[in-house]
Amino acid sequence: MKQIHILFSAFSFLFLSSFSSIKEEYSLTIEVENLRNSKGVLQVALYNKEGSIPDEIFKKYYRLEKAKIVNGKSEITFENLPKGKYAVNILHDENNNSKIDKGLILPKEGIGFSNYSSIRLTNRPNFKKASFDLFQDKEIKVKVIYM
Repeated sequence: MKQIHILFSAFSFLFLSSFSSIKEEYSLTIEVENLRNSKGVLQVALYNKEGSIPDEIFKKYYRLEKAKIVNGKSEITFENLPKGKYAVNILHDENNNSKIDKGLILPKEGIGFSNYSSIRLTNRPNFKKASFDLFQDKEIKVKVIYM
């Protein structure tokens, strides 16, 4: 009887520990091309909550990283992200001041959002439209728009 109990305990431990090895964190790589120049940095804000976009002053993000620009291209990878719903907001921060510089109304620098190829008054960014599911390592391309 004691041997059965030991075998059952060992089997249970092995069985349950196999579930703990299921990957629950993922990487997200964001690729950006066709930047108008290689000045400044690419600022990439990652969001994970409804209502967090638009975020013109970059206060509602989940994580924020900056990447170098080489030959009008940049790439950044966020590591150890829990599975979930995310959206990306990009700023081509040409003067490296960590904010969106504007003319009268429109941004002077390039901006971009996941799932957006254009931005207009009738197509303003929001989390629902910009979001995507992350349940495995993923690579996305985001278009930067200059207005």
